[in-house]
Amino acid sequence: MSRIVHKFTRTVPQWQPRVTPVNLDEATPEQLDALSVTPSNTKVSAYVLTLAHDVESLKVRSPLFNAIMYDAGGMSRAEREVGALAASMVNRCIYCAAVHADRHAKLEKDTSVTDELFAKGENADLSPRNRAIFDFARKLSEAPVGATAEDLAALREAGLSEEEILDLILSSSLFGWANRLMHVLGDPVREEVSA
Repeated sequence: MSRIVHKFTRTVPQWQPRVTPVNLDEATPEQLDALSVTPSNTKVSAYVLTLAHDVESLKVRSPLFNAIMYDAGGMSRAEREVGALAASMVNRCIYCAAVHADRHAKLEKDTSVTDELFAKGENADLSPRNRAIFDFARKLSEAPVGATAEDLAALREAGLSEEEILDLILSSSLFGWANRLMHVLGDPVREEVSA
């Protein structure tokens, strides 16, 4: 038995789709190609298997996601995770918030930033750079027009380059989209522990 998770945590819950994911054993060649499945790479999340119902979208989504979150240059991986986390917190995407908080903590080998964000939200005590990153991503996620020229100036004052600012805009925006897909297609669940 599972229960839906409503609280932010670094413990990544399972994601339970409402739509039956594509079964890898029954996937079409086009779906396998979009999933990038090879004999040595058969680990695919339920979320991505659910997205495989729309092959054309998935063929674009996965390379875009990887380019925004993992390409070299620009913002550090950990800072991109702060942008993704801010968007996920605004959008109340428990699953994505957990994934990106966990990744941030592992990349930084420190849980203090994510602990602080989950405890105090937008009132968290952050370094000036993390504060500027989180505030901009939060405002961009709440309503794009809320991210003002003053917020861009704060990013520059915190030392972000134009390339890093673009990475922040892309990572935050990507999760505005991803969070909404997660909400519509399934729920974060945790196994109930029986007494």
